[in-house]
Amino acid sequence: MANPRITFIGAGSSVFMKNIVGDILQREALAGAEIRLMDIDAQRLEESAIIAGKLVDTLGVPATVKTYANQREALDGTNFVVVCFQIGGYEPSTVVDFEVPKKYNLRQTIADTLGVGGIMRGLRTVPHLWSICEDMLEVAPEAVMLQYVNPMAINTWAIAEKYPTIKQVGLCHSVQGTAHELAHDLGIPYEEIRYRSAGINHMAFYLKFEHRQPDGSYRDLYPDLVRAYREGRAPKPTWNPRCPNKVRYEMLTRLGYFVTESSEHFAEYTPYFIKEGREDLIEKFGIPLDEYPKRCVEQIERWKTTSEEYRKANRIEVKQSKEYASEIVNSVWTGEPGVIYGNVRNNGVITSLPFNAAVEVPCLVDASGIQPTYIGDLPPQLTALIRTNINVQELTVAALMTENREHLYHAAMMDPHTAAELDLDQIWRLVDDLLAAHGDWIPEWARPSKASRAA
Repeated sequence: MANPRITFIGAGSSVFMKNIVGDILQREALAGAEIRLMDIDAQRLEESAIIAGKLVDTLGVPATVKTYANQREALDGTNFVVVCFQIGGYEPSTVVDFEVPKKYNLRQTIADTLGVGGIMRGLRTVPHLWSICEDMLEVAPEAVMLQYVNPMAINTWAIAEKYPTIKQVGLCHSVQGTAHELAHDLGIPYEEIRYRSAGINHMAFYLKFEHRQPDGSYRDLYPDLVRAYREGRAPKPTWNPRCPNKVRYEMLTRLGYFVTESSEHFAEYTPYFIKEGREDLIEKFGIPLDEYPKRCVEQIERWKTTSEEYRKANRIEVKQSKEYASEIVNSVWTGEPGVIYGNVRNNGVITSLPFNAAVEVPCLVDASGIQPTYIGDLPPQLTALIRTNINVQELTVAALMTENREHLYHAAMMDPHTAAELDLDQIWRLVDDLLAAHGDWIPEWARPSKASRAA
C-alpha cells in the first residue's frame, strides 16, 4: 500500500507536532509516511525537523521528513493537512487581546474561543485558514484538513461557509481529556467509562456518562459526581493548581450535565462568574484570571530548555497522546473504522441548533471520510446556553464573509461576558481600540480608517 503524505502547516508548534507525528508513526499502516513540515519561522521549523527526524530514528520506521517555507509547495499532492498555527503569537496578539480589554475592566481567562479575545483571534485566523483552503483546492483537492486552531467553532464554520467542498474536521482533546479527569475524580478506571457528548466546541456536554458494571450493564455516574462535589471530594487537584475546576461542577448542579471544556474556559463563556466588584466569586470558584498569558510565558521559558534537550538527545521518548489525528489518518487511509469527536457543520445532526453552525459530535471515520452521527434535540437548557455562544460565532463569521466591520461590534455586543460587564458605548470603544491595536494582523477591511484613528 502506498504511504500517506501528511502536511503540517504551523509545524513550528514543535511539542504538538511531536505528539501527532509520534502517534502516526506508531501505527503500522502509517509508519512509512512522508511527513511534510511547513512554518514561516525558520528556527522553529528547523527544531521541529530535528525532533521529527529523531522520532523516525527512535521508532526505526521508514518514514521521511521534509521541510518547506512555502505553503503551496508543502500542500502539493498531500493527503492530509494538519493545521496548528497561532496568528500573531503570544506577542503581540495575545497580549493585545488581554491588555486592551483590561482598560475597560473586562477581565478574561483564556480569550481564545469567545468574547472579544475570541472574536479578534477569529478575525486574525480565518483569512489564513482560507488561504490554505485555496491552495488545497488547487494542488490537493481530495486532502482532509485536520484543524487544531482556535477559535475552533468560528474557524470550522467559516471554512464550511466559504469553501464547502473542503474535507475538514476541527479537533480538540477536551471531550476525552475531561472524561479522564472525571474518571479520576471518581476513582474509576477510564477504560470502564462510557459516554456520549454533543454541543459545540468548548461547550459540549456529556449526555450520558456511565460506568460499566460486572454484569455488562451500565450505571449513570451523574449522581456520584454531584454527591462528590457537594461532599468536597471532587474536583480533585489537577495538573495546574491555578485551575481548581469548580465552575464546571457548579454548572453540573444547575444544568444537570457536565461540560467538556475546562472551568477556566467556561467561566468566560457565561455571565455568571467573572464580574467587576465580585472578588468573592473569583475566590469561591478559583477563577484563574489571565491564565492563558501565564501559560504562554511558562511555555516559552520551558521551550528554551526543552529544545536544547531535543537537539542533544539521540533518542526521543514516544508516548501515545490523546489526540485524534492519527486515528483519523489511519481510518481514512486504510478503511479501518474509527470513532472520534469532531467539529463539523451541523447539517441537522443536532436538531435544536442552527443548521449551518459548527457542532462537536461523535463521528464515524473510515475510507469514506468523517461521518457525523445523529444526535437530535439537546436538553432545552443546554440548547439555550449554547445558543448564546453561537450568536457570537455567527456574527463573527458574518463579518468575515461580508467584510462588514459592523458585525464585529454586533458579535461583541452579544457576547455573554462582555455584555454583562460593559455598556454599549464601552463595547463600541473597546472594539475600536482592539482593531486599532491589532493593526496589520487583521484584514484590511477591518482596520480603522486613518480618519477614524485621528478622531
